Amino acid sequence: MERKMEENAARDVETGSEAGGEDALVGNVNKLMVSPPGSTGVPRKGHLVFDACFESGNLGRVDYISEFEFDLFIRPDTCNPRFRVWFNFTVENVRETQRVIFNIVNFSKTKSLYRDGMSPVVKSTSRPKWQRLPAKNVYYYRCPDHRRNYVMSFAFCFDREDDVYQFAYCYPYTYSRLQHYLASLERRNLPYLQREQLGLSVQQRRLDLLTITNSDHQSPEREKKLVFLTARVHPGESPASFVCQGVIDFLVSQHPVAQILRDHVIFKIVPMLNPDGVYLGNYRCSLMGFDLNRHWQDPSPWAHPTLHAVKQLIVQMNQDPRVSLEFYIDVHAHSTMLNGFMYGNVFEDEERVQRQAVFPRLLCQNAPDFSFSNTSFNRDVVKAGTGRRFLGGLLDDTSYCYTLEVSFYSYMTAGSTATVPYTEETYTKLGRNVARTFLDYYKQNNFIKDNRPTHIQSSEATSQTGNGNGKVGVVGRDSSDREKERSVRH
Repeated sequence: MERKMEENAARDVETGSEAGGEDALVGNVNKLMVSPPGSTGVPRKGHLVFDACFESGNLGRVDYISEFEFDLFIRPDTCNPRFRVWFNFTVENVRETQRVIFNIVNFSKTKSLYRDGMSPVVKSTSRPKWQRLPAKNVYYYRCPDHRRNYVMSFAFCFDREDDVYQFAYCYPYTYSRLQHYLASLERRNLPYLQREQLGLSVQQRRLDLLTITNSDHQSPEREKKLVFLTARVHPGESPASFVCQGVIDFLVSQHPVAQILRDHVIFKIVPMLNPDGVYLGNYRCSLMGFDLNRHWQDPSPWAHPTLHAVKQLIVQMNQDPRVSLEFYIDVHAHSTMLNGFMYGNVFEDEERVQRQAVFPRLLCQNAPDFSFSNTSFNRDVVKAGTGRRFLGGLLDDTSYCYTLEVSFYSYMTAGSTATVPYTEETYTKLGRNVARTFLDYYKQNNFIKDNRPTHIQSSEATSQTGNGNGKVGVVGRDSSDREKERSVRH
């Protein structure tokens, strides 16, 4: 059926069919050669071939404007025409030094970081590392030729005839990449890592659950602190997967902070809540067109099976008197803001409000790209079905539920006005810094005593303290401390 849909979509592109308009696009272009009108005979170099029939691919239609310009249409999320943001496609059969302008003409969002200097990412056969296009080659504007929709145009010069070029909204992180990563972790046979299949998606893809802890050090009479982390409920938010991998990499490492955390805390991580949406190249929805992050209150076992399985597990753990579920963090990417930041919940109790601010304040000390000033606490009605809001109401008042957001584009460090574009590496670094912040949090709350091995530098421990009025103060760190920390983080 998928192949049939793809063929129909490709045929619509080739015949220029407007059937139902651009919202009717249901499949990706499949090795589609876009030639000048009236051209016949053997295709020439420079008659571009577009393809998005691969994992996480998205390109629904291509219109030839001139030999230098092409209009590209994002395929909407499956079963939900409202969302058209993610794109990921290849171009081949190029001519050396061929210059083109690609116009992405049907974004469903008007606000975008493209207004602030963001640019698509590109790689090619001979240069397999993703890199961002120069911002000066990217334009974002309201276009009268496309129902006054916002259009993102970018200029590009192909330089190697035999290369296949790939363009994407942001660094892709596919379902297969996650499976390879988790399989490689399993092969290491780490005694403190357990991988299990928590359930299956509608299309029978794995819903993986990782448990990271030193079970040897857990005495049955002692309460176990538990941290639960999820990512990729919105499939197009690929930076969330890099952050999540950074968390996992740090927690399974031999870093002294990771060893202490495994002794005292159980980490449960679901790295990909929406594997079908990721596989299909959707931006926000599942296979059936649901925004899963609006269905936490009553997920269906057949329509939202991954969400249903995770919710059941959390509810079950919350009822276990031996477990203290302290944190739920859901990792996302943000399309209009810079930096990493958090959303938290609103409480009547002022002390609980202050306690909830502790973790993001500590994270701000560890991660130069994390912004406490962008962090906010809200009870927006639209967000009632999110994991953060639902679990915030379900769990007791010692539990804290956050959405961790990271920009699709860039961050600014304190005291600087220059934006630094994120890379795959800096996304994973944010994840590592999130993980290490749990030690600071639990030391400050006297759960983990100050009995660290002597080879951990003093700056590894928290230098934060309460300031006596219920608010969290931060003791300043001198430059030598910061220098030491920087060397540890890298």
